[in-house]
Amino acid sequence: MYGHVEKLAKRMKKGVEGVEGVEAVLFRVPEMLPADVLELMKVPPKDPEIPEITAAELATADGFLFGFPARYGCMAAQMKAFFDSTGQLWKEQTLAGKPAGFFVSTGTQGGGQETTAWTAITQLAHHGMLFVPIGYTFGAGMFKMDSIRGGSPYGAGVYAGDGTREPSETELALAEHQGKYMAGVIKRLYQA
Repeated sequence: MYGHVEKLAKRMKKGVEGVEGVEAVLFRVPEMLPADVLELMKVPPKDPEIPEITAAELATADGFLFGFPARYGCMAAQMKAFFDSTGQLWKEQTLAGKPAGFFVSTGTQGGGQETTAWTAITQLAHHGMLFVPIGYTFGAGMFKMDSIRGGSPYGAGVYAGDGTREPSETELALAEHQGKYMAGVIKRLYQA
């Protein structure tokens, strides 16, 4: 809502495209809140360069990194509604075998960085997709304790606070790492 997931996604795209032969395309899911509500919440305008995605467009990708904010420890309603629109892809098993990962934004440290990703795995399981966590492949960055840092072995993350906190360089670097890591997995998977 306030651009935190978008900032991680843009840095993740940099990581993906750092792997030769792999391309990243950014999309956003449709917003469900009315414009007047978004205005009252002081939500900044969306980047017009990032188009809304339809469920059918998922069929053209070799892999996915889904980013979304948390709501009560689960994915936000906008993302859940998008996944709910993938019924035809599920029926045809179009996404089966494709790798996917998650990255999240939460308002607080107790806001569900891990549970949000963990509960989203059900979406992948029903599609037969392959969940690709980052584990501790970020190395020392996963153990930084000198500042607030979102993210977990499930994927990159950012703490948004009340919406005014900007992602730290460590959070952005983790997102870039996840993009590069996923691109490597996809490349190996499709070369096999």
